[in-house]
Amino acid sequence: MPHRRARTERVTLQDVADALGVSAITVSRALREPEKVSEDLRQRILNKIDEMGYVPDLAARALASRHSGVIGVLAPALTSHAHLGIMRGIEERVRTSDLRIQYASSRHDPEEEIRQIRLFLSQHPAGILLSGLQERDGTLDLLRTAPCPVVQIVDLHLTPVGMAIGTNHCHAAASAVRHLIACGYRRIGLLGGTRDVRSERRQEGYCLAMQEAGLTDSALVVSEDAPTSVQLGCQLLQRLRRQAPDVDCVFCQNDDLALGVLFEAQRLGLAVPELGICGYNDLGFAAYSQPPLTTVRVPRFEMGYRAIDLLIRVVNGETPPSMPVDLGYEVIQRGTTRPPAGTGAP
Repeated sequence: MPHRRARTERVTLQDVADALGVSAITVSRALREPEKVSEDLRQRILNKIDEMGYVPDLAARALASRHSGVIGVLAPALTSHAHLGIMRGIEERVRTSDLRIQYASSRHDPEEEIRQIRLFLSQHPAGILLSGLQERDGTLDLLRTAPCPVVQIVDLHLTPVGMAIGTNHCHAAASAVRHLIACGYRRIGLLGGTRDVRSERRQEGYCLAMQEAGLTDSALVVSEDAPTSVQLGCQLLQRLRRQAPDVDCVFCQNDDLALGVLFEAQRLGLAVPELGICGYNDLGFAAYSQPPLTTVRVPRFEMGYRAIDLLIRVVNGETPPSMPVDLGYEVIQRGTTRPPAGTGAP
């Protein structure tokens, strides 16, 4: 009968290597730098790890490599639809490494943000990923002295601490509003919720495009410093129509609000796209609402994937990029707005 390892004995990296007839370095490389081993060998190693029940010893790693093997990820809200796309990208990339993720939420509170970063740093992380940072002095001071690599998912007008990846929300919003103007709309309202860097930059872009076209009117701007939701979108459209009864289009801070506007317009018997509606983020439901939602597509999955990829590469000794990574955006024309003039669309 083959020897069975006692339950108190821990399977080591060397045990996995011996079982496969390869070196421990090869097993480690398959986990840390999968692109450096063949796909066939990497899969054999992963299968053997599952079979033998190998679990990395994070405490031993922390002593040997000066980090715990955990990446701390801090976001304003973990349950927002937009952040879920980023999380999917994070999870997809990290699953092929031997690093692990610890999530935390700042709940849009600058003091909680600082507290969570301090907690991460006390645990000797391999790295820290920050999404939607509030950019306060205390937070930035912590990051400048962090003993580990830091990646920020940011609006690219900011000067980040460490590596950065993201898009320019002001440019994206301005492009969306110019698109709405090209569709023939003139009384374009703006609906917004929680005040953070991204929402402020989207409002800047809206104001820029409206000013360029000579269409600025403060009565067209309605916002409430509250978490965005479908319900809030319904309520803000009601307020907007009281302030500006002749509004003919609505640009929303995100798709949650836009879906609420669509529901409220249908409840009120308002014809869409005669009342135009544009969202932001291109969440999963946007293409399947009725009519489908015109929106701004931001590559959230790619943001998460590439942000963690940057961290993993730097943890493994590669040189960090010197410039922020701009992932861009795309205005997606669908059924909640008229097609632009001259496109030939029916």
